[in-house]
Amino acid sequence: MKDNENLYDKIRELIGKEPGNLNIMEDHIDVDLQAEYFEYSKKVSRQFDESWAIDQIEMLFDPDFPNDAKKQLLARLATSSDVKAYRAIESYASEPDNGLRDWGLLALQESRMHLESHLLEENQVFISTGLGGRDHKLRYFVVLISRGRKSLNEFQVKIVGKEFPYVLGKYDGEVEEFDASGYLAAFMLLLPIQHAVKDVFTEGINECNQYGDFLRENCIVTNVKRLTFGEVVEFIEKKSDHNETPPAT
Repeated sequence: MKDNENLYDKIRELIGKEPGNLNIMEDHIDVDLQAEYFEYSKKVSRQFDESWAIDQIEMLFDPDFPNDAKKQLLARLATSSDVKAYRAIESYASEPDNGLRDWGLLALQESRMHLESHLLEENQVFISTGLGGRDHKLRYFVVLISRGRKSLNEFQVKIVGKEFPYVLGKYDGEVEEFDASGYLAAFMLLLPIQHAVKDVFTEGINECNQYGDFLRENCIVTNVKRLTFGEVVEFIEKKSDHNETPPAT
C-alpha cells in the first residue's frame, strides 16, 4: 500500500468534484459473487428490454419460478429506473429464496443506485468490497503483529485494545470487534473513506508502541474477507520462509 493511497481522493479525481453521492455496499458478500453479478447484469441489460422485466415482476414471488430465471430477472430489474422495479426487488430481498440472498442484495443496491441517479440527475458512485461498510465508511479486518512473534501479554493486549481504537476514533472510525491470540491482535473496524488507511493504522501502532515498542510497524489489512488466526499465522510463516516481511495490503 502506498503511503498516501486514499480511495476518497482517487474517486474525487475520477468524478471531478466532492463525491457526496457515494453508495457503499453494507453487507458481507463474497467478492467473486459480486464480480459474477455485475458481469451478468451488464449482459442481461443488453439482451432484454426494460419492459420485459417490468412485465414479469410477479414471477419473482412465484415459488415455482426457477432460481436461475429469478437471478436473470433481478439483474435486469436492477438496471431499471422505474420505482416499481426497485420496490419489487426491495420486497424480494426481504424474503429471498434459498441461495439468492446475496444476489438479491446486490440487485437492490444496484437498483437503488440507478433510481437515485435518475431522480437526482446525478451519477452515483458505488463501492463494494467483500466486507462491506456503512454510510461513508468501509469495513476492514486488521491484524497487528508483535515484534519477534512473541506472545502478547495481558498488559500489551489491554494497550492495543485501548490505544488503537482511541486513534481510530480521532478519524471517526469505529471498532466492531477485537480479539487477540498469541502474537496477533485483530480488529474488525469501520473507517471513513476520506482517510488514508496506512496513515491511520500506522498512527495507531505508534501510539501502542509508546508502551514498550512491542508491535511491528507493518500490519495485515484486508477488506475482502475475515481471516482466522490460523490463516494469518500460515501467511506470516510462509512469508518468513521466503525471508519476507508480511506487507500491509
